[in-house]
Amino acid sequence: MSWSPPPPRAGHPYYMHDAIYAQPGALRLVTRGNGDALDGAAARLTSMDRVAIAGIGTSWHAALVGELLLAHVGRLGHRVRAFHSFDFTSYWPDLDPRSGMIVLSHRGSKRYSREAIEKAKKTGGVGIVVTGKGHDNLSVADYTLRTVDQESSAAHTISYTSALALLAALAARVGGDPDVEHTLDAIPDDLALLLGQESWEGLAARFADRRTYYVVGGGPNTATAYEAALKLNEASYASAQGFGCEQFLHGPWAALEPADVVFVVAPPGPSHARCLDVARAAQAVGTPVIALVQEGDRELASLAAETIAIPSAPELLSPILTVVPLQLFTYHLAIQRSHNPDTMRAHEPARGQMLRALSL
Repeated sequence: MSWSPPPPRAGHPYYMHDAIYAQPGALRLVTRGNGDALDGAAARLTSMDRVAIAGIGTSWHAALVGELLLAHVGRLGHRVRAFHSFDFTSYWPDLDPRSGMIVLSHRGSKRYSREAIEKAKKTGGVGIVVTGKGHDNLSVADYTLRTVDQESSAAHTISYTSALALLAALAARVGGDPDVEHTLDAIPDDLALLLGQESWEGLAARFADRRTYYVVGGGPNTATAYEAALKLNEASYASAQGFGCEQFLHGPWAALEPADVVFVVAPPGPSHARCLDVARAAQAVGTPVIALVQEGDRELASLAAETIAIPSAPELLSPILTVVPLQLFTYHLAIQRSHNPDTMRAHEPARGQMLRALSL
């Protein structure tokens, strides 16, 4: 199933808006329809010597979160590793029969993600896919975990958070941790509150003219930083970069200017102190900071031009929540800039022709 631009909407709300606000409902249902597949996949993964998890683009960012979930909640430790699908298929040796492969793909249409699951199955390992409803492009897998119906917008939002929820549920079953699944049950309500807590239009209007948008996080929210920067690129056509907090402090901060803005994603956890250092570096340069922090975090809030309060959640599950304000900012930034966030510019003749010529 290849993607083609959706029927155009003349203005707000675009399809991306609908998908963002549908996330609480989707997350309430996503694990219920996958119970048997989750149980079967977890049983097989528990007996594997190693587990690879792969994806491209937004799905690669989900794979990075899944790696930590399976390492800690799933108790696989160093037996699990995340790969970009292209790198896995192009550069890494074949897996052996004692290996599991999890491939994430929204539509099941990406060439290298298909090759990754086929490569794993060729050597007799167990294959699991996390993908959207409405296609059977990855039928070679032993187990298929379904997220949501295919999104009309090219800027994937609801399928990303749904994939994270399924990975968390899978990790909980691999590691025998029912507390994590119980915590997952509360996240949709937290997300619903988060969606209504800010004037997202006002925030985007205030920072609509920034030169570069930096997004910085740590641990599992390194993936959040990557994902937010990708969304800013593809939906609002902004110049944006995502970094892990330590990597940012080892050079990229030198490019900061007062005309930029830095989003710091810093819920409680081991990376919080280094995210504080990122905010201090930005403040020293005169670059405004938007802090995504747990309510009551006065230390980071004191350095920020704007603070977005994130509901309390275990750090490994926090990416399901922290990414959503960044999706909303991206959407409203696109509106401020008079862009259609749904098409990835495929409606423009030159870019549409280029996209059709690519083999993705």
